Amino acid sequence: MEYRLLEKTELWISPVILKVADLGACARAVGNVLGLDEGQIMVTDAIGDRLTLDILVPTVKAAQIVARQDEVLKAISEVPGVGVTSETAVHSAGVLGLISLDKETGRELLERSAAMRDEVAGRIAKRAMVIATGPEIVNGQIKDTNTPYLVGMLREVGYTASAGPVVEDKLDSILLAMRLAAENAYGLIVTTGGVGAEGKDQTVEALLTLTDDAFAPYVLKFKREEGRHAKDGVRLGVGLWAGTLIVCLPGPHDEVELLWPVLKQGLLTVAGPKLLAESLAHALRGKFLAHSGEHIDNRHHNLAEMIHGSK
Repeated sequence: MEYRLLEKTELWISPVILKVADLGACARAVGNVLGLDEGQIMVTDAIGDRLTLDILVPTVKAAQIVARQDEVLKAISEVPGVGVTSETAVHSAGVLGLISLDKETGRELLERSAAMRDEVAGRIAKRAMVIATGPEIVNGQIKDTNTPYLVGMLREVGYTASAGPVVEDKLDSILLAMRLAAENAYGLIVTTGGVGAEGKDQTVEALLTLTDDAFAPYVLKFKREEGRHAKDGVRLGVGLWAGTLIVCLPGPHDEVELLWPVLKQGLLTVAGPKLLAESLAHALRGKFLAHSGEHIDNRHHNLAEMIHGSK
């Protein structure tokens, strides 16, 4: 668990005995204990028997500060020119004051913090948003059947799922919708539409722009600029950003229904983005291969009829 320091970033150590002490060395000694790099902590004052330091980061992890007073005092006492007494303590007006907790109280606090963190993470992981894309839905030309279907299916497997915004096929708009959903603590985002080979299809591109930790396997490949194909193929996408899993599905409802069992299995088994992406692409590829086989069978059937004089 992380604590926000807000404006209470100072801590002070007193009483201390200073004799030609290197203040930079003091900051490094305390920083080493608290897991802070050089530049993230500095001594701002050394007057009388008081040494004041400022933490230059907005947040710290609980384990960095809770019950670390004894370690801080030992480290600072080993800096040449710095002495401590039995009365020396570490103080702060804010959350940094947790440094001075005793070990037992600190251990209990860390255990509670870890439990709270896990509970919060578990709840976030089970929050899902479904985002539909496409001008035909934005303009009300067609009914969005994917969102209610996926929301219902996700709820059946334990997700708190809700319908997100309907977004135009524009990279910036899709990117913004993904970011906002993740920043609003949705652990799963499922988009529908915009995965085709036309120039207007931008969903997978938005995902790849958002995160390097994304996989976008091909379902079909084409020659670029052949017909309406501005891109070299149809791809699905799965990636992680800020702990949120983002899955880009196609727009046709029959394809969403086809892929749901694969997505469901991936979610239940906590499959990684690469495996989930490849599984989804393989399932959709199978549909097109089956259709290709049907076309071949039909051509063979028609040829046989012609040979036998049936036509």
